[in-house]
Amino acid sequence: MTNPVLVEVVRSGFVESVHRGSLVITAPDGSVRFSVGDVERPVYPRSSNKPLQAVGMLRGGLTIGDEELALGCGSHNGEPGHVEGALSMLARTGLTEEALACPPAFPLHEPSMLAVGAAGKRRAAMNCSGKHAAMLSTCAQLGWSTTDYVAANHPLQKLIRATIADLTCEPIETVGVDGCGAPLFAFSLTGLARSFGRLVTAIGGPERRVADAVRAHPWQVAGTGREDTVLMRNVDGLLSKGGAEGVHSFALPDGTALALKIDDGAARARLPLLLATLRHLGIDPGDEAEALSHNVVLGGGKPVGELRVTAGLFG
Repeated sequence: MTNPVLVEVVRSGFVESVHRGSLVITAPDGSVRFSVGDVERPVYPRSSNKPLQAVGMLRGGLTIGDEELALGCGSHNGEPGHVEGALSMLARTGLTEEALACPPAFPLHEPSMLAVGAAGKRRAAMNCSGKHAAMLSTCAQLGWSTTDYVAANHPLQKLIRATIADLTCEPIETVGVDGCGAPLFAFSLTGLARSFGRLVTAIGGPERRVADAVRAHPWQVAGTGREDTVLMRNVDGLLSKGGAEGVHSFALPDGTALALKIDDGAARARLPLLLATLRHLGIDPGDEAEALSHNVVLGGGKPVGELRVTAGLFG
């Protein structure tokens, strides 16, 4: 099926560009409450699946503090606190930065990038270094090999795959490689939303611990000025995690959850949709989140249009 237009880019009253995609809202029991587009086709959830990967690590026996657990679920800015957190995780298991399989990168946070200069490109600054440090910590604590921990047939990745299948209630039939080098499992947007709802409604256990750690330490998940950090600071009890290629998921404390995918992968279309969905659900996302939406189209440095959610999307 051809997915519908979810977001329009309007310049001087003229629709200049459109972003198609799919979106699903699940009820606390995991049933579909609302959907638009194909929400059953498997997609790569990219970094939106990090909380699910973390559940797998805890199920395997990972011992970790809550701030480090949140960093392990994050796509961080590479600010000094993020880098130090990843290195500290590694040091406690006797490992160094060289053990990370994620590629070297500059910090996403511009002031941090400018501060470190050309010498600042390093593995610990890569936005997925927290996840990789948590994976290595799991392997070190359980006596598994740390040199091939991102191989799809490694015991860690098999455990994570089984955990994701359990949380999404879907079989994992397609395995790829994420941008950070770790295995990436495809499943539906419905499964993604359902799994987030399960995390926030769990009565204890690894699922609830991940949800609580992420919500208690939102800066570790993203960083200064980033949408997940801002949303979780402004909406009580919200669990939110975005991913590359236009993917995002969140869950409210009662288990109502959303997952969306922008077909062309455009990040700019995500936040307007997230905010519109929160408002549709009766939640005020707050002025700080509204200011982050970047929905103003400029011409000559002045506002001449907007990114707008398709009229009537929610009826």
